[in-house]
Amino acid sequence: MALRTRAVLVHRRTELDELLDRHATRGQAEFFLRTRGRTLADVEARHDAAATARKVVAASVPSDWALAEVERADLDRFLFAPEDVVLVVGQDGLVANVAKYLDRQLVIGVDPEPGTNLGVLVRHDVSDVAGIIGSLAAPRGGANEAPFASLLHDELTMVHARLDDGQELHAVNELFLGHPSHQSARYLLGVDGGTERQSSSGLIVSTGTGATGWCASIAHDRGGRRLPGPTDPALAWFVREAWPSPVTGVTMTEGVLGGGGELVVTVQSDRLVVFGDGMEADRLEVSWGQEVRIGVAERRLRLV
Repeated sequence: MALRTRAVLVHRRTELDELLDRHATRGQAEFFLRTRGRTLADVEARHDAAATARKVVAASVPSDWALAEVERADLDRFLFAPEDVVLVVGQDGLVANVAKYLDRQLVIGVDPEPGTNLGVLVRHDVSDVAGIIGSLAAPRGGANEAPFASLLHDELTMVHARLDDGQELHAVNELFLGHPSHQSARYLLGVDGGTERQSSSGLIVSTGTGATGWCASIAHDRGGRRLPGPTDPALAWFVREAWPSPVTGVTMTEGVLGGGGELVVTVQSDRLVVFGDGMEADRLEVSWGQEVRIGVAERRLRLV
């Protein structure tokens, strides 16, 4: 018996929600915004656009599907099922936030405010969703056909970090390894058969999807480097501000990892962190002597 398909609608709190949490009333929030040259009307308009988009997307879910909603702050406590279809309503970054908790579930990124986001990951307007979900809900050709196999989607490369104690972390844009306050991090870096002891402000390891963000600024500052595409099974890596000294080197500061390549980082600081896609609160902590291996993840983000 086939499992019932569930749509999981992922969203994040709006600026208005956060302002009301902080200032309690609309009047106090309006006063706060006015002191900074902003208006409550603009914030309310964006809130209303997000709320309307969520309602329209939820209404597009077929009656024989289950529906669940989850806010970004609760993603680490939400259990996704293999048969889920994930509907992300928000900015590109929200797709990246949810990707680390998925394992090949199909993702549809919905932009509630077309023209205000890059649309790299939230590729669809609200008006597109009913047609896409209708295609998903349509009867499939045969019992052996994989669910949703005929729907066009990209398989975006992800990056993972594995610790020697078994912990691991995935990201769709990039991973950062370094000191939690971006001070000097000391470690032994191994890649392509070579090793170098380094002191730096951390390492960035980026997928092709993340190559338009943090990684792009580093590559630009270094004269421009060819970066992988979103579906390429490769990662770009950069060492930030490596410091030359009698015991630390600066010769291994950037490169590209293929599908089987890894960065092996042996920690030589009391405490470093690894986090993905800018979510510093959801991080791994490593200490002296621990080993971190970073490479192309086996899982992919299946993005419509």
